[in-house]
Amino acid sequence: MTIDAAVAELHTLLGKRLSRSKSDLDIHGRSESYFPLTPPDAVAYPESAEEVEALVRICAQHGCPVVGWGAGSSLEGHALATQGGVVVDFTRMDKVLQVNAEDMDVVIQPGVTREALNEELRATGLFFPVDPGANASLGGMAMTRASGTTAVRYGTMRDNVRALEVVLADGRRIRTGSRAKKTSAGYDLTGLMVGSEGTLGLVTELTLKLHGQPEAVSAAVCAFPDMEAAVNTVIMTIQMGIPMARIEFVDPNMAKGFNVYSGAGLPEAPHLFVEFHGSEDGMPGDVARFRELAEDMGASGFEWAEKSEDRSALWKMRHSAHYASLALRPGARALVTDICVPISRLAEAVEETRADIAAAPFPGTILGHVGDGNFHASLMFDEEDATEVAAVMDFSRRIVERALRLGGTSTGEHGIGIGKLDYMAAEHGDGWNVMGEIKRALDPQNIMNPGKVVRMN
Repeated sequence: MTIDAAVAELHTLLGKRLSRSKSDLDIHGRSESYFPLTPPDAVAYPESAEEVEALVRICAQHGCPVVGWGAGSSLEGHALATQGGVVVDFTRMDKVLQVNAEDMDVVIQPGVTREALNEELRATGLFFPVDPGANASLGGMAMTRASGTTAVRYGTMRDNVRALEVVLADGRRIRTGSRAKKTSAGYDLTGLMVGSEGTLGLVTELTLKLHGQPEAVSAAVCAFPDMEAAVNTVIMTIQMGIPMARIEFVDPNMAKGFNVYSGAGLPEAPHLFVEFHGSEDGMPGDVARFRELAEDMGASGFEWAEKSEDRSALWKMRHSAHYASLALRPGARALVTDICVPISRLAEAVEETRADIAAAPFPGTILGHVGDGNFHASLMFDEEDATEVAAVMDFSRRIVERALRLGGTSTGEHGIGIGKLDYMAAEHGDGWNVMGEIKRALDPQNIMNPGKVVRMN
């Protein structure tokens, strides 16, 4: 049983849709973050669930690792073939199979991206709200339990996946859940699979919850005199029950990055990016309440975006944050990490993280979906400088320890992958061992994305 033997059989199955070209292997060996190039042995491009079944059966027979690949936009090395094997690229399984407008759900293949889905839904009056920034594939978003800018109102992928079709490590294809809005029938296998990062199976079909397009939308950006005022505005907004669709924080360094990368012209100060969804009658009141609260906290320079194209420009700038951060130090690598804490501890977490960045020997930025206590830090470091590498790893450790000390989690939406594997025992205790038992029960050969989320030895 060898990887080469599996690859030979897969070539018979897929023909030219099994690639071993260096360029293809390198593309599927790269990460958006700081991990080194890790090319797989081959890249498979299935076009149907039946082909995925056959592919996994072959790999199981030969003990060959199998790693799912969507858009490759994850940040913790989730899709890197760290033990070799076959990367399964789902970009050819990109069909919207069934739109059920009356039931407000949709059935899709895993390679459909969030932007492509919403383009397909335009005429229905419905949309899919989970927005992690990148135009990620929805299969990948489910596997990483993705979140994003709209989670404060619409929830994460956990809240918006109703059912899945999954190929398990032995090649069995199962369905989890149904199109019903709720169930009490047995174990929640859908919930188990969402966020499993491909370590328990490969998703071949998703049933997603849809939402009605809001009647009215208004967005704005405003500056604050200091970090504390901006963060406290977020906390008070949530505690007062003002219904935000998005409420995003950026620190002064991030504002500077937007100016360098996008020519934004923002003051180098903390900012909030906000958006309201509602009715023509009700939304003005929500906007007025938020503006009054923000101004009481020292906010100034409100710039409102009422037109669709103006809102798109505002959020395009926000979604460019990774590249805007890199613009602060051209040629550097980025460590991008996230934590999530209870909203009452958010100001403390942000201030301590800001102090760590100020003391670091490299530039860093803070931004995030702070409406649900989740924020990100990006550190631009020289990967050839051993001192800087040690410092950035120490920063990563400190921010996770901070989150756990404050009653939070090591990651709100990036996931574990390989980047945060070392913190799972501290966060989950014996619960992490239970995760390992589940993994061993469903994947005793450890072929499904090995080396991620749990340790098998």
